[in-house]
Amino acid sequence: MISKKFKPRIKARIRKNKQSVNKTINNFFEWIKGSKLIELKECNTVDDPVRPELDNDFRTGYGRKIYGVEYKGEIHAVMCFAYTNKIPTSVEELEKFSTDAFLQSAMRDQNIGQIAIAYTVWSTKKGGGKLIVKEVFKKIKKSNHLNRLVTLSPLTEMATKFHLRNGAKLLQINETTQNFEYKVI
Repeated sequence: MISKKFKPRIKARIRKNKQSVNKTINNFFEWIKGSKLIELKECNTVDDPVRPELDNDFRTGYGRKIYGVEYKGEIHAVMCFAYTNKIPTSVEELEKFSTDAFLQSAMRDQNIGQIAIAYTVWSTKKGGGKLIVKEVFKKIKKSNHLNRLVTLSPLTEMATKFHLRNGAKLLQINETTQNFEYKVI
């Protein structure tokens, strides 16, 4: 007799929990579907967990850009790039190589470098990191001068797991950084 009273309650609770989970999943995918990749003039460097010491002048200097994933007027993920012709092993090399590629491009066709080096990425919303990697990857595939997407990542377990989980291959481990490559087809 007691079990008959509880069965409808349990079924109702399961039904309510299913609806709640489905709503959460739909809200999650809604933000991903409605977002877009944009180039930024600056970002809040304090929010950068990877390289907060790099100011916006560095991030937008010769051969370097900032991209963000925007949804409803807010930025939910950021990725900073440098365009180079060589793979850097440090931030100092990144600056030198991107400046060199920029100056070389001034003499030619304005296409800066052949390699996109992602040197920092972060997200304020679940799924944002993976989303910005995918969106930037699409942008690089469409470009006519970029043929590689490589990272300049810190030597952390979090960075290693993030890139391996998103399909990158470890290229090399340097003194203070590591490089992963996303295959561009």
